[in-house]
Amino acid sequence: MLNRLLLLILFATLGHYGMAQTNIWEDTPHHKKVQMFPYLVPGSNNPCVIVCPGGSYFWHDIESEGHDVARWLNKNGISAFVLRYRTAYVPAFITHYRYLFRGNRYPDPQDDLRQALRYVRSHHEEYGIDLSKIGVMGFSAGGHLVMSAATLFPPSEYPAFIVPIYPVVTMSEPCVHKRSRRALLGDNKKGNRRLRDSLSLERHIPVDCPPVFLVNCKDDPIVDYHNSELLDSALSANNVPHTYIQYQTGGHGFGATPTKGTAESRQWMDRFLQWFHEIIH
Repeated sequence: MLNRLLLLILFATLGHYGMAQTNIWEDTPHHKKVQMFPYLVPGSNNPCVIVCPGGSYFWHDIESEGHDVARWLNKNGISAFVLRYRTAYVPAFITHYRYLFRGNRYPDPQDDLRQALRYVRSHHEEYGIDLSKIGVMGFSAGGHLVMSAATLFPPSEYPAFIVPIYPVVTMSEPCVHKRSRRALLGDNKKGNRRLRDSLSLERHIPVDCPPVFLVNCKDDPIVDYHNSELLDSALSANNVPHTYIQYQTGGHGFGATPTKGTAESRQWMDRFLQWFHEIIH
């Protein structure tokens, strides 16, 4: 209880909870760039969402798809953690140095999300988190990352629910987002068919997948809307409880802001909260 009180005082002193970043890889110094920003709701036994911003697996849209999302969740009584997972970063986008050096690539982001889930679970009492109500939400490439929790993690480490918003889904089909594929697989492995297949989410949805809330827009100019349709079909084929909402307008990258996207696409936030309260009792 004392630790919980000290954490809340520290976060309040810093102005908003997200400023007190946490190193989830405590004993691994070379992962120091991996950080998680907590936004905690006062009290105990709160539901929690780990938020993964997008950015094509090259960078992070850390504000509109990270901190803004966490603040919105907080206003609605949900604790959140914004995860700055490993990406390829801008030098790898500009050059092709990963033909010679490994750099960051798969499975680094997935390992970071798995560690984030382990970290929150192991610290759930001091953070006031209900152990059974820890979910994940991701945007664009972050949507691919959070959905990977169901296709790559063991069932014992599944999150309670998964929320991919305008996600990258496939690494194999014609509608692939090539920039995300290059970033995640690396320059020298982006053509590897076995790796492409293993990271094409629509091909590996388990029958015991956690509940999914999926949203995208048909006019998305960045990630082809067929990505979400592939995921919806795979979830349906495996009888996974899920809600899929496809808006006609809204584009890409609107996150949880009150200004980006369209009035139509911004409805996703209210729809999510309704769905969330239905599945989390």
